[in-house]
Amino acid sequence: MRIMGLDYGSKTVGVAVSDPMLITAQGVEIIRRKDENKLRQTLARIEELITEYEVGEIVVGFPKNMNNTVGDRAELSLEFKDKLERRTGLPVFMWDERLSTVEADKVMMESGVRRENRKDYVDKIAATIILQGYLDRRSTGGSLDNN
Repeated sequence: MRIMGLDYGSKTVGVAVSDPMLITAQGVEIIRRKDENKLRQTLARIEELITEYEVGEIVVGFPKNMNNTVGDRAELSLEFKDKLERRTGLPVFMWDERLSTVEADKVMMESGVRRENRKDYVDKIAATIILQGYLDRRSTGGSLDNN
């Protein structure tokens, strides 16, 4: 079994999966869509990846505001979580993703990715950061209720 991490955005979903031992997260792809409200193809692709990687659990980034409140973007992420649970039948956990995009940008800068190319990778890297945080907490026996 593996765990899938998702960075849900208005036009993209970054996807990462764990290794079979649930130690490390690897970025897989970025699913792009033309309309924020059109999720059928996005959910179908996620289901394909679940089958391909033998995923048994999903983690979705929870974009809380910096003051720990739940804004519009976080509400949309909760709705996405509900759709994922209904469609896949898998447990879906929310993971606080504040500053994951900032961290992803920092990783790309340190890796020498040119500024104009960063948008091509940021969602996949953010999904990897979200999933790695979840895996690290899980391995130390910490609380997985991070929202």
